[in-house]
Amino acid sequence: MKNAINWFEIPAANFDRAVRFYKEILKTEMQLEAMMGSEMAFFPSEDGVGGAVVSGDGYEPTDKGSLVYLNGGEDLSAALSRVEKAGGKVIVPKTQISPEMGYFALFIDTEGNKVALHSPK
Repeated sequence: MKNAINWFEIPAANFDRAVRFYKEILKTEMQLEAMMGSEMAFFPSEDGVGGAVVSGDGYEPTDKGSLVYLNGGEDLSAALSRVEKAGGKVIVPKTQISPEMGYFALFIDTEGNKVALHSPK
């Protein structure tokens, strides 16, 4: 097994709002597609590990349960600085895990999901 994770989905109550939020904080484009009765916006991915914002039956935003760590680039400060401007709320500021493991931060997105960012610096 190359990676423990190969796919993740972030639930959205308001799909368009959630897509705008993630496009804004990550400064990226997302591919939109309707699939199996759900709306999906795919995060950029390489090497087979990927994920999407998803809206449909059975998808319920929450701040409890599994925690997804999104790639914050070389320094997550840039993405984190856009969270509140885009409608989210920072709940743990940029914090060093260790010199070897880098940094993380936690936020609540526009849908009420608790999500993390990670970066080496």
